[in-house]
Order: sequence, then structure tokens, then C-alpha cells
Amino acid sequence: MNIDTLFNDFLSDIRLTENQRKDLKKGHTTLRERLEADPTLSKILISTFLQGSYKRATAIRPAGGKRADVDVIAVTNLDRETVTPDDAITDFIPFMEKHYKGKYRVQGRSIGIELSYVDLDVVITSAPSEIEEEKIYKSASVRSELSLDDFTRSYPWKLSAVWNDADLIKGNTTLNEAIRKAPEWKTEPLWIPDRDAQCWTQTDPLEQIRWTQDKNQKTSGHYVNVVKAVKWMKLEKMADIKHPKGYPLEHMLGDYCPDNITSVGEGVVLSLENFITKTKMYRLLNIVPEFPDRGVPSHNVWKRISTEEFATFYDAVKELAKTARKAYDAPDLADKVKYWRELFGNKFPEPPKQDRAKSLSGTGGDNGGFSERTAPSIVGGSRFA
Repeated sequence: MNIDTLFNDFLSDIRLTENQRKDLKKGHTTLRERLEADPTLSKILISTFLQGSYKRATAIRPAGGKRADVDVIAVTNLDRETVTPDDAITDFIPFMEKHYKGKYRVQGRSIGIELSYVDLDVVITSAPSEIEEEKIYKSASVRSELSLDDFTRSYPWKLSAVWNDADLIKGNTTLNEAIRKAPEWKTEPLWIPDRDAQCWTQTDPLEQIRWTQDKNQKTSGHYVNVVKAVKWMKLEKMADIKHPKGYPLEHMLGDYCPDNITSVGEGVVLSLENFITKTKMYRLLNIVPEFPDRGVPSHNVWKRISTEEFATFYDAVKELAKTARKAYDAPDLADKVKYWRELFGNKFPEPPKQDRAKSLSGTGGDNGGFSERTAPSIVGGSRFA
């Protein structure tokens, strides 16, 4: 056993529980079925699919009594040349009144639904007009309910006409050669009605999912866990710092987490240090760095972050990166755990008693001196494995 085993325990304790995943599934399945069965909306609805941190497997367990949330993309054939953003939202109001009366709110770029057990976000979009694009959004690869946590190297998600979810009952957990060789689709961005800007803006959630899977494979499956760990660190150590959060934070980590990391701890410390190094000049000049969106590079993911918010975040990360470096370089297990717990709080497990005792007595710990485990570690992701 080593520090990676304790990281596995920590990650198991901050990711969504099975009950939370079941609640999310119940919420989004019911919503999607209702949308597609609606006699009025079904005339403009092409398809629905999942996006966001749940789909990309970067969601963490909600804190402070909050509910888990999931985003549902509603792909329509609305003509953005003749339909205004307000009209697009208005088309969905009768549906919301019928099924979610008193539980929904119209937002700038989506409709939020608050249920007792889960939060849902409906993102209305307009698809490119090409018939081929409609075929893509109706495919099993796009409509899959699985998240990137559910896929493996032997059964990766693939945006193609012949891809299907793995058939676990038949033990089919390896992509066959026909699917593996099938060409991947190239998608065009969707269009979102932006009520605040009073225009349609582009978004490409499928490219964000594809990019995340590629990055995760390049980091031997550590990237999504690095994101989860840093999100949790922000909850613990930067609760009063609002931005960046959610996808902007995840995107930044994607840019600065090296591809060849061998552990989550290494990914965390190098991502934080790279952020400090790469954005140091921006901090000195009091400028917010830009992060071009994966699918729509003309969009800056950090455009809503002010110079003051960036400066506050930068200064906080600069200090936390020092602690992460101490944790990563510490020679004995007890000290490693002490520093990681400074970053992640009590969710990060304590070391075995003999290691703590050795550390307190000044004799140092023993990386191999763990006490016998009373429960198995649950390694994150790869639910088919």
C-alpha cells in the first residue's frame, strides 16, 4: 500500500454516491421521456442528451445540503434566423407548467428545475440544418446515459454511427473491430438562445466530452480525478472565492495538467504549479487570462471572471500549491497525509496509527507500514472493468 491507496479512498468519498447517481438517472430519464412525448415539443425536438460535469465524470459530491445536478440538452429544429431567444424559451413554458409548476425558473441560457432530490438544467439548442447532423444527435453514441466514469480503455466512448453502450449481460465489454474502425463523426456546434444577450450563441458539448475522454486517456485515467480533487480543495480552502468554479475551473486544469502524470497527487501539484507559472504575468499586469472553449475557440471560458476575482484566486492557489508540493515531496507517509489533509480536509484518510506515532516521535514513518485494511479501496471510474 502507498499514498495512492489513500487517494483512492479519498476519491471514493467525494464522488457521487450510487444513490445520488440513481436520483440523477431518475430525474433526467423522466425529463427526457416527457420532453420527447410532449405533443407540441415533439414537433420541434430532434433529440435529447446529457452533458455537464456528470456526463464528463468530473462531478463531486454536493456539500452544504445541496443536491446533485445534471444538464440535459434539448436539440431542436428551431430556426435561429426567425425565432428569438425569448420565443425559444417561451415554447417550453407550457411543458414546464404542466410537469414542473412552481419548480422551474427561466435563466439566461437555460431553464433550471429544482426537485426534492435532484436539480436539472434544460439547455435548449438549435441544431445545424444538415440532415447528417440530425442523424448524429439521434444516435446511441450521443443519447447514451453513461458517463465517462463508466467507460474503459477497452470500451471507450466513440462518436460514430455504429457505437452502442456495452452489453454487460452478454459480457461484451470490448469494442469489436467494426466499431473500432468506424470513422468518428465531426460535429458542428449547436446554437443556444441567450436571453441576456438577445442572440443565439454557439456551444459544442460533444467536443467537450470527447476532449475530456482523450485527456483522461493521455493521463492514464487520472485527469477526471485530478479535477474532482481540486474541486474539493476549492470547497475546503476557497469557499469564499466564487470564481472560477465548475467548468471554467475544470477547463483550466485541462490546460495545465500534464499528460504523462502517474498519479492523482502528481496531477494536482503540477496543475497548480503550472497555473501559477503560466499566469504569473497576467497577475502582475492585472489581466484575466483567456481560455478558448474546446469546441468553439472564439469563446473565452473565463470571460465572466473579473480581474479582482482572478487575482484573489491566483494568490490563494499560489499558497495552496506550496502545500501540495510539500505533500508530494514529503519523505514519509505520515507527513504526506498531513499536508494532503491540509488541502482536502477530513475526507482525506488519516495514516495508520503506527505511522502517525513515528511521525510524532520524530523517527519518521514507514511507507510500507500500513495497518491491515478493514475495507477494500474502491478505485475510481471504469465501472465496466
